[in-house]
Amino acid sequence: MAGILFIISAPSGSGKSTLVSELRKQVSRVDFAISWTTRAPRGSEENGREYHFTSRDEFEQMIEAGMFLEHANVFGNWYGTSRQSLDEARALGHDLLLDIDVQGAAQVRVKMPEAVSIFVLPPNPKVLRTRLRNRSRAEGVVIEAELYRRLSEASREIENYRQYGYILVNDILDRAVAQMEAIVLAERFYRNGESIAYRSRRVLEVAAACLQSNAQERLKPVLEAFGILGNSDQRELNFEEDSDDD
Repeated sequence: MAGILFIISAPSGSGKSTLVSELRKQVSRVDFAISWTTRAPRGSEENGREYHFTSRDEFEQMIEAGMFLEHANVFGNWYGTSRQSLDEARALGHDLLLDIDVQGAAQVRVKMPEAVSIFVLPPNPKVLRTRLRNRSRAEGVVIEAELYRRLSEASREIENYRQYGYILVNDILDRAVAQMEAIVLAERFYRNGESIAYRSRRVLEVAAACLQSNAQERLKPVLEAFGILGNSDQRELNFEEDSDDD
């Protein structure tokens, strides 16, 4: 049985990695593609666990050799997904999760339009700022300019939400995990005819509610908070209010 390719994108600090980790505890036969990157490890990160860390020269040689399914330069560092990850998952009949940014996701959709795409949103700039700050503290350094840059970049990334089939708002972790699990099970049901052992109707309803076309009311306050539905002045105001709250 052919595996399904799931693309998951989100602004930095949205909790995407935690969602993926929790999903894999709940659902079997889901592999995760460990990305390659030229950035340095952060905090307790280990080579081969969070990322395959490599040099810029080696990464560029891999690009030339056509080894990447997708690759992109993000904040001055290269990130990429090896084609080998997809080949290995398919050989086992497993699904594969790609944790990639909007640039990489666009590349994959062109090559593999059948891929299922999921965009994860933080509920508002204040929550995102707090998560970014807490992560920076855990890594031992907090740089205000870097935090603000990532907040600004988050708004630009969120503007791409229409390119994704499913939308999740990660405000309550357990709910977001349940929604992601429902999406995986529903896609297996529709594409592969795989039965859903537990509360199948409810699972399909949860997944359907996460479709971009059905999530507009849920999305509206999030998009307004990030200035996507408002103007740039409102976006600046939201960021400044977050700063005052810290």
